[in-house]
Order: sequence, then C-alpha cells, then structure tokens
Amino acid sequence: MQSKALTIPGSWVFEPSIFPDRRGRFVAPFQATAFTQTVGHSLTVAQVNHSESRRGVIRGVHFADVPPGQAKYVYCPRGALLDVVVDVRVGSPTFGRWDAVELDAESCRAVYLSEGLGHAFVALNPDTVMSYLCSTGYDPTAEHGVNPLDPALGLPWPAGIEPLLSDADAGAPSLADAAESGLLPRWAACQELRG
Repeated sequence: MQSKALTIPGSWVFEPSIFPDRRGRFVAPFQATAFTQTVGHSLTVAQVNHSESRRGVIRGVHFADVPPGQAKYVYCPRGALLDVVVDVRVGSPTFGRWDAVELDAESCRAVYLSEGLGHAFVALNPDTVMSYLCSTGYDPTAEHGVNPLDPALGLPWPAGIEPLLSDADAGAPSLADAAESGLLPRWAACQELRG
C-alpha cells in the first residue's frame, strides 16, 4: 500500500494494490500495519458508517467536539466522489484551508482525517457509496458542521453538478460564524490527543 501526507496536517491518502484475475479482483482498502507505519498510531474502529448518494449530493463539512473527536478513514467502494479535508482547527497553521482527493471504486484509494478536521464530499456518479471507519461512535450532541457552500472556504465543487444538501448542511454556519461562536475545535486540543 502506498501512502502520502496531504497538505493539511493530520490527513493522508492511501492507495492499495489491486489484484485482478479472471474471477474479478481483490483489494484491501484498509491495512492496519501500513496505516500505523504512516500515521504513527493504530486506528481504533468504534463504528463503521455507510452512505449512499445520488450524483450531486454534498455531505459535510462535518466535525466532532475535541475531545474526544472522531477520526475517519474513508473510501468509496461504489461510484466516485470528490473527498475534501477542511482544516477547521482554530490556531492550526493551515486553518481555513482544504485539500481534495478523488476516491472511486476503481482505485479503492482512501483518506484518513485526524480528530478535529472537517470532512465533506460530493458524489460524482449516481449511486455512489462512501464507507467510513470511525474512531468513536455517533454522538449527536458532539457533531457539528460548517456550510459546504461557504464562499470564504471556496471548496472545489465541480461545475455542472447541481448540489443537493441536507437541511442541516444547508443551514450550517459559515466558518467565520462557527469560529466566532466557539463551535470549532482548537489546534492545541487536537495536538494533546496524540501528544
């Protein structure tokens, strides 16, 4: 498995080897040894999420309170999507910046986001599936969002795709409003988790 750090500290992309034969193909999108060697710690999986999305669906930008935070290892077993990591950690050297990776069923490429990072994606194909390995379970009192269409963020949503958002995502605050209200995780608290 190949891996490389993204431009946002605490995020990486993983690309597994694919083994095709006359029956089909085999791939291991998550490999604990490669993950630990890259990231420097193991991934505790408390919950696995599965979402199915129509073309144009945007989910996110989602993040959780830190502590405890929620790290995510995400991949796309069907269809294709543009996955976006957003640095919403107040005090981070890359606060307000983002990085994006196309994930699809052909490559089985995956992205890991550390606790405190914001996550969003847009489905590029009909019937796209996203799988998430999550370090903590769902806690509705600790889950938050920033509006994925916030012009100040300038996320790289493709032209020619009509965005479809949930009411919660469409009504989420801008990054500036979320920061002003104290909703965002703090860089120092995120660093202490892995100290």
